[in-house]
Amino acid sequence: MSNNFSVSMSVYDKDDPECFREAFLSVVNQTLVPSEIVLVIDGPISIKTKDIISEFKSNYLYLKVIDLEHNLGHGNSRRVGLNECVNDIVALMDSDDYSVPNRFELQYEFLLNHPETSIVGGQIEEFIDNKEYIVSKRVVPTEDKQIVKYLKIRCPFNQMTVMFRKSDVISAGGYLDFYHNEDYYLWIRMYLKNFKFCNLPEVVVKARVNRDFYKRRGGVKYFLSEYKIQKFMYTNNIISTYRFLKNITIRFILQIVLSNGLRGFVFKNLARKKV
Repeated sequence: MSNNFSVSMSVYDKDDPECFREAFLSVVNQTLVPSEIVLVIDGPISIKTKDIISEFKSNYLYLKVIDLEHNLGHGNSRRVGLNECVNDIVALMDSDDYSVPNRFELQYEFLLNHPETSIVGGQIEEFIDNKEYIVSKRVVPTEDKQIVKYLKIRCPFNQMTVMFRKSDVISAGGYLDFYHNEDYYLWIRMYLKNFKFCNLPEVVVKARVNRDFYKRRGGVKYFLSEYKIQKFMYTNNIISTYRFLKNITIRFILQIVLSNGLRGFVFKNLARKKV
């Protein structure tokens, strides 16, 4: 099998250097290694992270590093990374997660065999500290019709798992800055262009979370971002008035009304599958 695909990653000042090392090594230790890794350094980073990147540049000649002077944020740094990728098939990778060894082989083979599909994601297991300490699993639908139905309620992809066709993403406008929702916003715009979606049933990424991860998914700024997403879907006739009001009400309660502790309880018990 060929390996004509790229992996796009970004690293930030707040990323733990050793977590970043583990994430990167999970990319290069795949059963199918990419022909290119594009790493965006999104603003100033620690000396230790710089040293790790220098080590990787010496050992992996297919690593391309883009060093940004200022932090641009998730959406903008993803756009920079994607524009630098030479291959049309691109996988995303977060700087503190872990891709299972056959992730790229599964997804790349799927896209080669299904040219009508623009994005293929997968399931995630979430862990704390040690990737063997799995605390929950986020299960997303696998077939296009189910994914589109789910998109009208919640983000239908685990963003750190996706592999997609760059040309299709660019056709939909590419990555744009959208507080905590740049991926969801992109999937919606791709849906409007009738691109086809898929999620594999397999766990392809182990995602690192901390004990306050669910509690932090609240506040006025987070809610306003969610509101704009829902308003965009409503304006574009993706969701009905009823669904718009229901989605907004649920998010207002979760992100504004509930305390951090209750929000964490709801996410862990209702939005995740226990393992």
